[in-house]
Amino acid sequence: MAIDREKHIGVVSEPRTVVVEPSFLKFFARATGETDPIYFDEAAARAAGHSALPAPPTYLFSLALGAPAKRGEVLDPDNGIGVDMRRILHGEQSFAYHRPIHAGDRLTLTTTTRDIYEKRGGALEFIVQDTRAVNDAGDLCAEMSVVTVVRNG
Repeated sequence: MAIDREKHIGVVSEPRTVVVEPSFLKFFARATGETDPIYFDEAAARAAGHSALPAPPTYLFSLALGAPAKRGEVLDPDNGIGVDMRRILHGEQSFAYHRPIHAGDRLTLTTTTRDIYEKRGGALEFIVQDTRAVNDAGDLCAEMSVVTVVRNG
């Protein structure tokens, strides 16, 4: 069944505030194969000019997964798009970093459904969502775009 584009395109989630936890940063860095000591050792991070452990490059994706939106979330059948998890694939993701993200930062995430389109006569639908991460000072730290593929059939 086709996703109702008119209902979902342009939906903006509620803001979700998350704290960047040092232990999770280290876990994520290990899981993604990072070897640079700045991701594991506070002294190395500070020596490299960071105020605390920095977030690895794709960390924002994991952070957003841990703080799902109530409004506009892909899987939520009540307030979101309501796609069955068994039908989705991760299509792609991209990031634009404006300020470093560090352990201890409090970030507010807001996600907008930018587009929904289909290919192969509707056999595949693509949900494009953009997430902004803003720190407590109101500074834009990062933007992330995620494409989720929905298999229909």
